[in-house]
Amino acid sequence: MQLPQGNHTTSSVLRNRSMPDQTLIPVLAYPDVAEAVTRLCAVFGFTPRWRAGDHRAQVGVGDGAAIAITQGERPTGPGADHVMVRVDNADEHCRTARANGAEIVSEPTDMPYGERQYATWDFSGRVWVFSQSVADVAPEDWGGTSEPS
Repeated sequence: MQLPQGNHTTSSVLRNRSMPDQTLIPVLAYPDVAEAVTRLCAVFGFTPRWRAGDHRAQVGVGDGAAIAITQGERPTGPGADHVMVRVDNADEHCRTARANGAEIVSEPTDMPYGERQYATWDFSGRVWVFSQSVADVAPEDWGGTSEPS
């Protein structure tokens, strides 16, 4: 798949307080998100960044971050581990991916937390979410809770 160079970097990506600044973001599924955050922070020294109820949280990992989500029933469906990649333009990225044979799971959609995202399957059935920051949104503005730094 040929994607335009520079279309998958954070060089000109808008800063959004609800998203980590890094380009590649692991999204990891756990049976209990609160327990996962507690253990990841205690055992590995991660730091809590924000929580959204009991189903989603973001933890700081050095100069990056990871997202913990509630584990779903299907290994490739909602609630499954997946990879998120920040891009400059989600619509253009989606068009290019589709033109190169990607099966799009969900079309580019604006999310309440300031991101425009679409999802696709890779050759092994893993979900990849491509995300463009379109607004700088505090977690409290979409129902999340910021953690003290």
